[in-house]
Amino acid sequence: MIFITAKFLVKPESAQRWPEITAAFTRATRAEPGCLWFDWSRGLDDPHEYVLVEAFRDDAAGAAHVNSAHFQQAQRELPPHLQSTPRIISQTVDRDDWSELGELAVG
Repeated sequence: MIFITAKFLVKPESAQRWPEITAAFTRATRAEPGCLWFDWSRGLDDPHEYVLVEAFRDDAAGAAHVNSAHFQQAQRELPPHLQSTPRIISQTVDRDDWSELGELAVG
């Protein structure tokens, strides 16, 4: 799978509305057949930072995502709400789901 984490530094005037601003893009991406997950979180130390954790089944699914109409629309609509270019880590890993964190096993 392709595992991606991206950090978005959102303008203060857009930070509260970021989930609304990205809602259509998030829904469309989650509906892609090759999307395994697409989850936003808000930073605890900086309320203007949002972290996106996403995963796609394989290279073909990743390519379908970046070539989709909703991705191209996000490329036009999201940057005006950002303070800077998002930072990203993208890796191909030999997994298709999350593993348990054994060091904090429950039960």
